[in-house]
Amino acid sequence: MHIHILGICGTFMGGIAAIAREAGHRVTGCDANVYPPMSDQLRSLGIDLIEGFDPAQLVLAPDLWVVGNVVSRGNPLIEAILDARQPYISGPQWLSEQVLARKWVLAVAGTHGKTTTASLLAWILEATGRRPGFLIGGVPVDFPVSARLGDSELFVIEADEYDTAFFDKRSKFVHYRPRTAVLNNLEFDHADIFPDLAAIETQFHHLVRTVPRTGRLIVNASEPALERVLARGLWSEREDFLSPGGWHLDRVEEQADATAFDVRFGDRTLGRCRLGLAGAHSRANALAAIAAARHAGVEPAQAIDALATFGGVRRRLEWRGEADGVSVIDDFAHHPTAIATTLAGLRERLGASVRILAVIEPRSNTMKLGTMAAQLPDSLAAADQVFCYSAGLGWDATAALAPLGARASVEVDFDRLVDAIVAAARPGDTVLVMSNGSFRGIHQRLLDALAAR
Repeated sequence: MHIHILGICGTFMGGIAAIAREAGHRVTGCDANVYPPMSDQLRSLGIDLIEGFDPAQLVLAPDLWVVGNVVSRGNPLIEAILDARQPYISGPQWLSEQVLARKWVLAVAGTHGKTTTASLLAWILEATGRRPGFLIGGVPVDFPVSARLGDSELFVIEADEYDTAFFDKRSKFVHYRPRTAVLNNLEFDHADIFPDLAAIETQFHHLVRTVPRTGRLIVNASEPALERVLARGLWSEREDFLSPGGWHLDRVEEQADATAFDVRFGDRTLGRCRLGLAGAHSRANALAAIAAARHAGVEPAQAIDALATFGGVRRRLEWRGEADGVSVIDDFAHHPTAIATTLAGLRERLGASVRILAVIEPRSNTMKLGTMAAQLPDSLAAADQVFCYSAGLGWDATAALAPLGARASVEVDFDRLVDAIVAAARPGDTVLVMSNGSFRGIHQRLLDALAAR
């Protein structure tokens, strides 16, 4: 079958393209911007790419058009497809029907930690010989790709609550029908499509409804929103983590390059885990992954051993380099809660004596709307200095960060932002860059400028 994917350069749709190609389909695609590294990865798989959404692509005459949620009504190609009455489907629905229907799906849902937890889970299954398929919205260090079909019935997927397509406003994850579902956490996000937290809770309720009676929910017991979701109906097995009666941890020791902790289930100690990730959120992610893997047949002791060799995920407290005694670290954090937990994890690892210079780019749809601007000062409290890039914002970042006083600087000009960070950084400092985009390559710009001063 020939499928043509609209929005192919996004992480999710690019993953679908790779899986479809591996499954033997002829795959082509288009996107508004076709550029490395995704373009290189796709072309290396033999996938032809077209830049833009010109209706002339109808001449390709694929058997099926697969539509990403980046494409909306008014897009010239989708309008031509509709006018020509061509067959089309969303990415999540195609994946569900063509791949997941035959798999034991392990889905990782939640506002935060989906990519890391899914990567941890996929690595546990891989390291214990299960050869899972997976589709992860990031780049796990331990795998050469972010998506693959796999050799077994097991398939790990990052289960996103964002909407499916212009014609299907349900969350993506309702298509996946998992047998094992991790509910990591739940708070308000995606203000561009959800009016409030209750609306997101409804989507999670729909996800819970798809888990079979013999399936299992792995639930963060410390999340009130998840308890509200499950109060609306629970038809499957449930295991809690971060709960004394369920999965929890003990004897935490933060080391220079890893976190060590005992993994406990109820009153039993199952082993001591050494994880090369920092922070309480990383330990919680590891617990969830161990619990989910056990449902798929992996003994906890095996999972704990596997996590000792986990290489991490790109853009999750990823060390990018050091120049003139200043370290530069990259992180995907963009929601206030994620910013706070990322800073807390780094602070836990570095200690109180190291200055942290936090650099943020509020570029997600939610942050651009300013919905969570008032939460930013508290989320950045652990940083010694804060630098905010305010280009493209429709709200006053200077006013929003005013509670931080002289610790906060706001720049609308990118070059001036880089200059200000370099001027403030001292040998021994750590610069933590947080954005869900490329941030104009600021990491290398900082390292070059620091090296040249």
